[in-house]
Order: sequence, then C-alpha cells, then structure tokens
Amino acid sequence: MPLSELVIFILIKAALAVVIFALWMTMVPVMIWIERKVIADIQARLGPNRVGPFGVIQPIADAVKLIFKEDILPKSSDRVLYALAPAMLMVPAILAISVIPIGGTVTIGARSFSLQILGAYKSPGLTVPELDAGILLVLAFSSLGVYGVVLSGWASGSKYSMLGGMRSSAQMLSYELPLGVSLLGAIVLGGSLKLTDIVAAQREMGVWFIAPQLTAFIVFFISGLSETNRAPFDLPEAEQELIGGYHTEYSGFRFAMFFMAEYLSMVTISALAVTFFLGGWHVPFFDVVWLGPVWFAAKLMVLLYIFVWVRGTLPRVRYDQLMRIGWKAMLPIAVINVVFTAGIVTWAPKAGAVYLSGAGIGLAAVTFGVISMVLRVKIGRSVDERLRRVLGRRAEGEAAGQ
Repeated sequence: MPLSELVIFILIKAALAVVIFALWMTMVPVMIWIERKVIADIQARLGPNRVGPFGVIQPIADAVKLIFKEDILPKSSDRVLYALAPAMLMVPAILAISVIPIGGTVTIGARSFSLQILGAYKSPGLTVPELDAGILLVLAFSSLGVYGVVLSGWASGSKYSMLGGMRSSAQMLSYELPLGVSLLGAIVLGGSLKLTDIVAAQREMGVWFIAPQLTAFIVFFISGLSETNRAPFDLPEAEQELIGGYHTEYSGFRFAMFFMAEYLSMVTISALAVTFFLGGWHVPFFDVVWLGPVWFAAKLMVLLYIFVWVRGTLPRVRYDQLMRIGWKAMLPIAVINVVFTAGIVTWAPKAGAVYLSGAGIGLAAVTFGVISMVLRVKIGRSVDERLRRVLGRRAEGEAAGQ
C-alpha cells in the first residue's frame, strides 16, 4: 500500500530536522575545541593537546565529566525555576535553526523540497509553502533566551547570580533593537521577509548584501556579540565582579546546558549573517545542490572564527560603556542605514549593484569615520583631564614637602 503524500512529507521533514539538528549540535564541541586552540595560539600557548590527536577529543571528555558531576541544588533556590532555566535558554537557541536555509532545492523524482526545516515542499498531491515571515520567528525565538538567563539568576538565590541576570536582561533587550533594525536594510533590498528570497535577491543582483549593507553588517555583528554574551560584552558573567554571573550556582549537566546555549546562539547569529549579508548557500559560477551546504558551512566557520578572534583580542567594556554603545551608537546607526537604503530604493529603484555597493561602503566610511573622530576627541579630553589631576597632586605633594 503506497504511503500518502502527507506521511511522506512528514518523514522527509523529520529526517531533515534530525540531520540539521545533529549538525547544529555537532558545532558545539567543534567550536569549543576551535576556541581553545585559537585563543591558545593568540596567547602563545599550546591549548588542548592531551586527549586525542591535537586534543580533538577534549570537548567530549569535558562533556562526560560534566554529565557525571554532582548536581548541587542551593538551599535558598527555587527548585522548579532553577531546573527549568537552563532549558529555557537552550530550547529557543535550538528552535531558531528551523527557519534558516542551509541549501537550495532538492528534487527527488516528482517531489522537491528546500534544505530548510520550515521550508517549501512540492509534490503532485501536496504543496507546502515556505514560512512567509521566517526572520520574525527567528527574532522571536532569540528574544526568549533572556528569560532563561534572568530566571536562572533569580532562582539561584544568590546576589551574584541575580546581578548577572539583571545585567543580562538590560543588555539583551538593549541590543535586540539594533540587531533587528540592522536586518531591515537587507529586507528592503530583497523585497521579502522570506530568507530564501533574500538569498535569491543577492544572486540576482550579483553582489552580496555585505557591500551595500556594510554598515548594517557591522551593527548586526556587534549586536550579535552582545546578544550572545560574548567578549567584549560578556558583562552578565564578569568573573572579576560576579564570580560566574547568572550560572554561578549551577554545576554538572545544567551548567553544560548554559555553555551549549551560548555556542548554539553564536552559530545561529553567524548563520543569519551568512544568509542576509554573505549570499547564503549560493556558490559562484556553480549550480550544484550538494555544494550549497558546504559553501554555507565554510562562510559560517569564517564568522565563528571572528567571534573567537574578538574574544581573544578585545578587553571587556564597562557596563555604562556597553549601554552607551547600544543606545547612542548602534541603534541610531541602524536607523540611519534603513532610512538611507529606503531612500535609494525609492528614488533610484533601478540602481545597479555597483551603485548600491558604492553608496553602502561610502555610508559606512562616513558613519564610522565620524564615530572614530568623536571617540578620539573624548578619549583625548579624558586623558588630558587625568593627566592634569596627576600633575596637580604631584605639585601639591611637592609644595607640602617644601
């Protein structure tokens, strides 16, 4: 008895979800090993080199250790929320991958489907369209992660955890705005909220959106660093002030879930950047379906390497600087970019890729050039003021000695 089209559709989507989920989860130990190796190289160390060749099995050994470690429950904690908080942080990071396309359309006989869990499916007896507003679902899932962080801090019954949770709530809410607004420029150019349409628009224009949307890409990447609590914006877990931040009282596998959620969020942010600004899975000069996921993964790894590179290079900013960057710099710049892009699309709808790229790069140069000049003046004034104070104290000391 032949299977119905609905059953075949469910089987194909379930198999695709399992494969994509497995690949996403595999990125966690891979990124842990890469991060430890890259930062060790930056700091002139060897990094993990004992467990397996080049230390590649070290993340697995760490995972086994965390699974078998004792799970300590603080006496003053809220038992229910304490147990739920890690899952509330990890599950949204996993669900966000359901909308991101990692490849083109695969055709098997009379059936065709895109390499996207919530993507399109077409067969003689059944047609399922792609989710219309996929990016809105991704942003909605990513915004839910703040509840896991805040509740983990509150439920732990520790002042350090509570401070880390409160910091994170303000930080993540502040940078969600520029993160979302920075994507509007690419949406305006692509003319759609569907992620596959935005990838197709970059192919039709013959240019990745990172060129006409260079300003938006920089804002998106900086906001992504803050949204994932990565250095230099890892204030919710600043060890010099809060010991470990919101996960101070967690141990064992629950602590590992926080760790996994951070790396999954990194992968999701990088995958969105590849989709919106780096052409997605489309391979230049080749139209081979199986090359798409490989090309997507290569660009994804480049961005993840930059995440690690930034962590090993830049020092942690102060909390007031973090808020000032988000509200006074990133959000206004993102809004200016949207207005600029909408103006070009409105007044020059037939502008070519060269014109759009030149305008986008010019806007980025002017915007960040002005910001660098303002920072230079402010830093110079701050240094001069501190120097005057030091010299004044030294003069007072000499006068008192005489």
